[in-house]
Amino acid sequence: MGDEKKCCGTEASCCGSKKIGGMALKVILGLVFLGLGGLALLNFWADLLVIIKGCIGLFLILAGVITLAIAKE
Repeated sequence: MGDEKKCCGTEASCCGSKKIGGMALKVILGLVFLGLGGLALLNFWADLLVIIKGCIGLFLILAGVITLAIAKE
């Protein structure tokens, strides 16, 4: 019931071109986001390393708490 497709003519001419156009838009948008993400990593690499180094201690504390919780059971 919910899978019904509405089309304005033949499947190949109408719905096929809409699917291809939508897919092409998604691929182009995905490539743009990948490029922007890569540029952001390059431009803010030093800041990213500071954040990662700052999170190491919190990660180890969380791992210790989880280990103690598992050992308690």
